[in-house]
Amino acid sequence: MTRGDVAALTRWEGPGRVRGRPGRWRVPGAGRIWAGAWLLAVAWSVSSWVAEDGPLVNTRGWPMFADFFMAALRPELSRDFLARMAEATLTTLSYAVLGTLLAVAGGLVAGVFTSETWWGAGSGSRSRRAVRRTGWLFTRLGLALPRGIHEAVWALLLLSVLGRDPLVGVLAIAIPFGAITAKVYAEIIDESARGPFESLRATGAGRGTALLYAVFPIALPDLASYAFYRFECAVRSAVILGMVGAGGIGFELVLSFSGARHSEVWTQVFVLVLLGAVVDRWGAGLRRSGGWMRVSGSVLLAAGLAVAALVHLGPDLARVFSARTAGLLTGLVDELWPPALPAGGWSLLVADSVETVQMSLVAATLAGLTAVATAFVAARDGGGPVRRAAGAAARWLLLFTRSLPPPVWALLALFLFLPGPLPGALALAAYNFGILGRLCAEVVENLDRRAHDQLVASGAPALSAFAYGIVPPAGGRFLTYGLYRWEVAMRETVVVGVVGAGGLGRLLEDQRVAFDYGGMAGTVLTLIVLSALVDLVSTAVRRSLR
Repeated sequence: MTRGDVAALTRWEGPGRVRGRPGRWRVPGAGRIWAGAWLLAVAWSVSSWVAEDGPLVNTRGWPMFADFFMAALRPELSRDFLARMAEATLTTLSYAVLGTLLAVAGGLVAGVFTSETWWGAGSGSRSRRAVRRTGWLFTRLGLALPRGIHEAVWALLLLSVLGRDPLVGVLAIAIPFGAITAKVYAEIIDESARGPFESLRATGAGRGTALLYAVFPIALPDLASYAFYRFECAVRSAVILGMVGAGGIGFELVLSFSGARHSEVWTQVFVLVLLGAVVDRWGAGLRRSGGWMRVSGSVLLAAGLAVAALVHLGPDLARVFSARTAGLLTGLVDELWPPALPAGGWSLLVADSVETVQMSLVAATLAGLTAVATAFVAARDGGGPVRRAAGAAARWLLLFTRSLPPPVWALLALFLFLPGPLPGALALAAYNFGILGRLCAEVVENLDRRAHDQLVASGAPALSAFAYGIVPPAGGRFLTYGLYRWEVAMRETVVVGVVGAGGLGRLLEDQRVAFDYGGMAGTVLTLIVLSALVDLVSTAVRRSLR
């Protein structure tokens, strides 16, 4: 995770602590160059897919696609199936709760030791500052690898060590989410009031004591709020993990899809949407109202859910530290190192890498354009009954699209298109549309509308008032979120590739089936490098528009 993901995170991430309204947005010459390059890259991606030999459209799948949506009118509601779904839902929630708990606990500890506040990188002599800065940099770099590997990949690796144990789902969420949480928590600590911390340090208090009494009381609401946001993400990740063998709703989805039992699929979809609505509503209330009472209640609720999750899953914690696990882990490391090229060599690796970048580009573009258009409808800004009804419909659409994980969208896209990068890009676009639309709608809701209102009062047409009073202040934030989701889409190409939608994810799945662990390591490292390059490009674009 790098910059912003939900509107709540704008309190901690981005340049400074962005708590007020977005500033005016201007597009300098460099911005136009970036925009032109982006459009050319998207056009090149789509044209290369169209120019490939063979058809793109799966004409035989269209009737099945229509049957699938017709099944929404008759979801499976038998007692036995609902009982099975209740069990699967508890499993998915248990993975999310325990994974989040471990991620937050580990992220808090690692966040302290990777913060500039702890290292004191800006104080002392020049040589001492250099040493501290180097130490801080190495600790931050240490978090790059675990957070750069998608949780689905962690699950595949852990399955080979722990087998089909509940700990696989828990740890697959906890490891990457812990690294992400540590980075965000370090930024929260660094951006909290430094004055009291430095004052206590000046009186001789240790770093730990100064953090405990001067920083944590101020930062606790933000720390707790982000923990519950991370839980929202963990629920969606737990569904994905189920689709690669960890159980829960995701596993039930795969079974129902493979058996073409579409009525069952729709029951599972409705459960996911309802679950997403509850988690989203609670997280939004926590972010907006905050306060010690709501934070304390949320912490108590999390503790109760953690106990229930442990009872439900019953993980064997001793298995992690057993000699057998240590032996299997050593063997896995030996097989993963050194990384190897795929069977097709550099040509295949480069071709799949290009395809992965193309998928993420097209997905981010489609998601961004549709999300911005929907955000102005979904924003809660009053209006008449028709306007409120349209806003509610748009918000439910956004909730629906982001409640279904990317592999589900990929399976649906494969009804319409043959396996390849196009269905993968469409699946990622649908999922990220839901997330981006929500973020952009919150930006619109929080805008300072005085400029717009003054234009309207002065007699400007409604379209002109919108174009000059609403779009400019929102544009910068829209772009920031869009670029970040491009970075996320790059990682998520793994999970759509697993179901046959192309890119490095498909290559990774082929290597897993063939037990080519050296090739898997090489593919994962390639994904990490691509993610880093995307991060650099995104940073350059944002800087050019400041």
